[in-house]
Amino acid sequence: MLRRTFIAAAIAAGLLASGVAQAQTYRAEYRLSTTLGPAFPWGQAGERWIELVREKTHGRINIKLYAGNSLVGGEQTREFTAIRQGVIDMSIGSTINWSPQIKELNLFSLPFLMPDYKAMDALTQGEVGKDLFAVLEKKGDVIPLAWGENGFREMSNSKRAITSPADMKGMKFRVVGSPLYNETFSALGANPTQMSWADAQPALASGAVDGQENPLSVFVAAKLTNVGQKHLTLWHYVADPLIFVVNKQVWNSWTPADREAVRQAALQAGRENVEKARKGIAGSDNAVLKQIEASGVTVTHLTPAQRDAFVQATRPVYQKWAKTIGADLVKKAEAAIAKR
Repeated sequence: MLRRTFIAAAIAAGLLASGVAQAQTYRAEYRLSTTLGPAFPWGQAGERWIELVREKTHGRINIKLYAGNSLVGGEQTREFTAIRQGVIDMSIGSTINWSPQIKELNLFSLPFLMPDYKAMDALTQGEVGKDLFAVLEKKGDVIPLAWGENGFREMSNSKRAITSPADMKGMKFRVVGSPLYNETFSALGANPTQMSWADAQPALASGAVDGQENPLSVFVAAKLTNVGQKHLTLWHYVADPLIFVVNKQVWNSWTPADREAVRQAALQAGRENVEKARKGIAGSDNAVLKQIEASGVTVTHLTPAQRDAFVQATRPVYQKWAKTIGADLVKKAEAAIAKR
């Protein structure tokens, strides 16, 4: 009896010590990276994730938001490498910014793959989304937890209304640092210039570039009308899903209970982010568009025939990049969209 009591006590003491050691691996603060700050739905999603994690872990996990990709000097496409290296602990990142390292994420940037929000949901919330999470975990040393959204990217400029590829000829557009965007805009006759978002607004203000492409929520929050963006074309050419991830080593340092708390917090923050990103934009809710028009912007709604001209002009880019991304994955995505 004494022996059994001693063994039980020893086991209990060992478990307690293990728990203490586990607790000691927790840092005082974890670094969460986003591209856009709290003025945008993207940054607000970061704040919400931080809040939910603190609540669900009872303060064991505390996170600080580093917006503007400040942990990598504002270089958006360096973010994913920094997560792998442990410079960044957590991120709500763009599939666009991470696509140079994870080629499969270029799927969402295939020109005119997704015609509407149902198509985007068919990918992120279906088997394609699960496949991409598996790729991220295998290739990226990160734990993907949830999908968020920056939105469909529309085109604006300071020169003229755009209804056809011919209208874009010779115009300078700021695009993100992905070669797929370079090739897409070049195929449309434009002159694309890759630069970070931090550099984009001064370039628009000075006239160094004529236009840009971003979701409407960004157009409004960044007050792009103040930097000469007076013409807006709604063309839904690509979408910009966001992914909530945690560095794998950081993830493994937490208890299973806290990992699940962080996951559930990400899922909740992701759902709220998608709802916020679409508010005033999706479906019959056009409050954001009315706000843009009220600010003096000329909004061009493409007819199906006009949009098809852009589709056809970028088709060679689509076909080329489908091979890079993976023909099977692209076919699976096309099938999922067709069934939506």
